[in-house]
Amino acid sequence: MKPGTPKEKSQGRVGRVVRLLTTLSKTGASPGKSCTADELAKLFGVSRRTLFRDLKEIQEIGIQPILSCSRRGYALAPEQFLPPINLNLQEALGLLLLVHKMRNQIQMPFKHSAMLAAMKIESCLPPRVRNYCESALARISIKAGVQASAPTTPGLDNIFTLLQSAAAQRKKVCVEYDSLYDGRIISCEMSPYHLLYNQRTWYIVGRSSIHKAIRIFKLNRIRGVEMLDEQFDGNDGFDLAEYLGCAWSMIPEGKMYHVRLRFAPKVANNVAEVNWHKSQRVTRNPDDSATIDFRVDGLGEITWWILGYGDQVEVLTPAALRKNVAQIAKRMIKINNNTQEP
Repeated sequence: MKPGTPKEKSQGRVGRVVRLLTTLSKTGASPGKSCTADELAKLFGVSRRTLFRDLKEIQEIGIQPILSCSRRGYALAPEQFLPPINLNLQEALGLLLLVHKMRNQIQMPFKHSAMLAAMKIESCLPPRVRNYCESALARISIKAGVQASAPTTPGLDNIFTLLQSAAAQRKKVCVEYDSLYDGRIISCEMSPYHLLYNQRTWYIVGRSSIHKAIRIFKLNRIRGVEMLDEQFDGNDGFDLAEYLGCAWSMIPEGKMYHVRLRFAPKVANNVAEVNWHKSQRVTRNPDDSATIDFRVDGLGEITWWILGYGDQVEVLTPAALRKNVAQIAKRMIKINNNTQEP
């Protein structure tokens, strides 16, 4: 198939940018050679405006095409690219799926660096593998849902890098933290133990000087962080799984509960087929409802999960959880009954 045909144009902008990178890298491998904007636009069957937009996208992820003053053409320095990498179809597709389709699903540190690495690797793939990946990616979409559109954390790369480095060197950090609980920005020293991604955001787990205990801070609420010279005692004994224990998600409260819930037939199948917690036990009932048992540390987190199922779930035990859910539901009814239509 010749460049610029309708079929090639339909393969998408990502594929075109990758082919542009490949062309510029091959051109750069020959001393003194370059391609003019008109030559590139004709090669890929696009307008000059589209071509310059593609070149700008390449520049924004950190690749700087060389502009030849003699021909006013473009090329890439050979040292900007890796030698060919021996990836099979599944390995290549898995990598490109992660970067091209999943990058907006999580707050990924070094996102631009990951995009740059993926595009460099993609440009070095054998044509058969690259074409397979482009065709497959064109038929894959990631639906934006509750796990998507993660809020952007300003300076995430720097915060993540500093905390990761401090944890590796066992050095304390001074953190300026916008605390929802305190309603203000607090300052404390922390011994950072572990970075954790959970429920659309990153957390740092460590010992707080204010709380005199291990606490979990959201990275997107950190307003400033500085590594100190003081080292903390080794965290070799810290085990994240042990710390989280039987918490519903990530906040243990120090008291165990046996939670039993009955889900109505309408939602029973959907709930039962997901493994929500390591202690989960499912019992299917004759009326097509499902009774699910959990052993959890604390009731706070699971309460809000239960409320998400509205009138399709009944709390059987414990009484404290049943009372919490009922009180919140009553307040919801009161608020909504008092709301006037505009």
